[in-house]
Amino acid sequence: MSAEVRIIGVDHVPEARPGDDLANLIAHGLEQSGLTLADRDIVVVTQKLVSKAEGQLVDLREIEPSVLAREWAEQFGKDPRQVEVVLREARRIVRMANGLIIAETRHGFVCANAAVDASNVSAPDQVSLLPVDPDASAERIRRGLAERAGVEIAVIITDSFGRPWRKGIVNVAVGVAGMEPLLDYRGQYDEQGYELRATVIAVADEIASAAELVMGKLARRPVAIVRGYDYQPGDGNARALVMEPERDLFR
Repeated sequence: MSAEVRIIGVDHVPEARPGDDLANLIAHGLEQSGLTLADRDIVVVTQKLVSKAEGQLVDLREIEPSVLAREWAEQFGKDPRQVEVVLREARRIVRMANGLIIAETRHGFVCANAAVDASNVSAPDQVSLLPVDPDASAERIRRGLAERAGVEIAVIITDSFGRPWRKGIVNVAVGVAGMEPLLDYRGQYDEQGYELRATVIAVADEIASAAELVMGKLARRPVAIVRGYDYQPGDGNARALVMEPERDLFR
């Protein structure tokens, strides 16, 4: 276990536009910030940057709300067009109450508003969606940066989710490449000889949350480097972080 971990924010990453090569944008930010990647770095990237580059944006002016979207929006003072996008993005509605829609996305993530977000987008009548395949997006970024820098790295794509029982939101991993997202202690023993039977640490989520401390929501810093954490290399993905339906007590 590493005794020290550094988190380095990357400035000067250009605004992403549909069709942009994200590895090129991030490499530009690294160069302008005087930073270079080292072996075993973890590059953390916000979902918003990825979604913009992949064209996962919706123009609300082109959305015709359904009756349900209009009624819900009127009841809680929401934009019916945005509500309609949420309903379309949801694979399953978990709950609709008090103006909040908790939904399961097509990726299996359970979150507010199916991760449809109107913040930090380019136009007032625009919302962003999650990448179609965040794990594949992470792998493309990882491969592109690794080839440029000649180093072995991992990549995590993050988004902000709420949590049952806890106030506030935290960054979690929605895309992972180059590392195992879970650290399984089961079958190991503590100093007193107690065998761990249920301890599995979501290290990708922990890294995502820690990186947000330097990335921020308003700092326009969509990329960070986590350096010094001794992660387990592998072909892991963010889907491994989703609770199996039979074990999900919130269904």
